[in-house]
Amino acid sequence: MTASSRERLEQALTKIADPAGEGARACLTVYADEARNAADAADARIKSGNSRGPLDGAVVTIKDLFDVKGEVTRAGSKVLASRGKPADADAVIVQRLREAGAVIVAKTNMTEFAYSGLGANPHFGTPGNPADRKRVPGGSSAGAAVAAADGIGEIAIGTDTGGSTRIPAAFCGITGFKPTVKRVPRAGAFPLSYSLDSIGPIARSVADCANADAVLAGETPSPLKPLALKDVRAGFVQGYPIEGLDDIVGKAYPQALAKLASSWKSGADVTLKALDIMHTANERGGVAPPEAYAVHRTLLAEAGEGVDPNVRMRLLRSEKVTAADYILAMRDRERGIAQMDAVFDQADVLVMPTVQIVAPTMDEVSTPESFNKRNVQALMNTVIWNFFDTCAISLPIRFGNALPVGLMLVGRHGDDRKLLAIAAAVEKQLGA
Repeated sequence: MTASSRERLEQALTKIADPAGEGARACLTVYADEARNAADAADARIKSGNSRGPLDGAVVTIKDLFDVKGEVTRAGSKVLASRGKPADADAVIVQRLREAGAVIVAKTNMTEFAYSGLGANPHFGTPGNPADRKRVPGGSSAGAAVAAADGIGEIAIGTDTGGSTRIPAAFCGITGFKPTVKRVPRAGAFPLSYSLDSIGPIARSVADCANADAVLAGETPSPLKPLALKDVRAGFVQGYPIEGLDDIVGKAYPQALAKLASSWKSGADVTLKALDIMHTANERGGVAPPEAYAVHRTLLAEAGEGVDPNVRMRLLRSEKVTAADYILAMRDRERGIAQMDAVFDQADVLVMPTVQIVAPTMDEVSTPESFNKRNVQALMNTVIWNFFDTCAISLPIRFGNALPVGLMLVGRHGDDRKLLAIAAAVEKQLGA
């Protein structure tokens, strides 16, 4: 018999409080009393036959950058925690979760300002990766992935500007979904990039991600029917996204392709010529970096010494990007989105490794130089799809690999539900 919402909540609270676990580092604010009331209400509705849907009674965590009424939104930052004003209202996605009956148990740790793919946070501690506690969890939705992988709730809500749901999902051996940007409203989410930020779930199954995505998007959740892979044309991304793989990813990724090879309607290698446009935009200074600097310019000037040095360094790199170069980069992006969209005339889904490397150890990212190198490697494959505004999902590859590896599936702009249906079929085929 399925445990009640209250029982599952108490299990989550026990894990958060366990001094031998990562709960205290993964969860920065815990809503024990409010969550108990919400769980009891959900159990009563379900018992009386008045369930609000698949998220009614689900134990959920939310990333530290979502507004909760009456609280200062920290975004993983002690400077923001001390300087910010309490939120006037819940973020839109928090409102939608509550309306769906979700039980919000905690706010989860993150890279300060969501500006790194590794998940390190010197202010509140870096939660250890569930596969190896000496390794980083991936970021920026670090605590979200650790909570979901450790069973602190069923679903974690994160954000993804350059890979921040998919990288930690890949590093921690679970599933992370990045929707098309316009799908989920961002009101009440502390920004990193006005153009690229998206809000998505991290969970242990595609079905849980799909149900959460529907609620976040303001849709009525419906059972996700896996799409028959015999009707799906797969495009296998070539070039640098598969050229820098470490030994573990380099072995696991071909195994996943081999396992799926006979299932597709067709499969073909794809070279993404639009990447040249992205590189041109990045040479101008990019899109997300100058937008992030614009968000934090005043804070850096007034209290920059209190910011994580690795984050501060990344932000200050964009100090001298000109308005003209930013505008041209945005024009590049428009051209690139149109060119990339045409790729999906020939393929229903693109396939590649989520991250080229497995999670580095915390020692491996302990200096600015090593941090920057590993951060670039972590973001290499995921950032592509934020620039081109598609939807993408990371699924775990489990073939006895020593550390978690992610398989990334990419769908056309706006084809989020189709991608999730394909992902459900791939998940079943992989035995993930």
